[in-house]
Amino acid sequence: MKKLLPLLLPLCLAAAPALAQSPGGVRIGVKAGGTYANLVGDDVQRITGPNYDAALDKRYLGFNVGLSVQIPVSSDGSFCVQPEVLLNRRGYTIDVDQKSGLPAGVSKYSFEQTRVLTYLDVPVLARVYAGGLFFELGPQFGYLVRASSETQTTTKYANGDKDKVEDSTGDGKSDLASADLGGVAGIGYQTPGGLSLSLRYNRGFNSLIDSKDTDNDLKAFNDAFLLQVGYLLPLGK
Repeated sequence: MKKLLPLLLPLCLAAAPALAQSPGGVRIGVKAGGTYANLVGDDVQRITGPNYDAALDKRYLGFNVGLSVQIPVSSDGSFCVQPEVLLNRRGYTIDVDQKSGLPAGVSKYSFEQTRVLTYLDVPVLARVYAGGLFFELGPQFGYLVRASSETQTTTKYANGDKDKVEDSTGDGKSDLASADLGGVAGIGYQTPGGLSLSLRYNRGFNSLIDSKDTDNDLKAFNDAFLLQVGYLLPLGK
């Protein structure tokens, strides 16, 4: 499974020309946008530490890009099924400031860590059109391709000087679950020409923390908003 999932995106790319020419109203689409992500759950601090801030302005800003296939179910095209393959970069940021208990001559110590989680997501959505407006809902399977961390520590001295140290680490997902099962709900608008803008919410149902070797089912879930621009390729003749 781990070897096959990362191959899905290039396979879909290879199939795009054939899908664009499919009869019966089936259309291939491309999409890209931003991902505004965070973690939620009772045990989030087990992986973030006690200073984690889940406020909206503390979310991690990532990106998403991928392909969709729109398959009409109703004869007028108002109800469709839309499977997708997305490369989706999520994550979370820990931002800590310390102003007390510091060594002599140090006025402030700041620590910021961003953990970047790169997923291959496969949502399968039901989409309902009301004119150009559409609503979508469905399950999503995600596979954690890579996890990395970027840290920055800043020491500010009483005399006004600053020391800044940056560090980054590569793949580090041994403490995280590879699979992310979740749900998606969204709303958007699509023009007659196939150009669309949508806002989507994605919530994980299984914990991000890998608890297979423990007795506790720890609760920390992916939580993300996606703003996407999409385009459905014209039907073949």
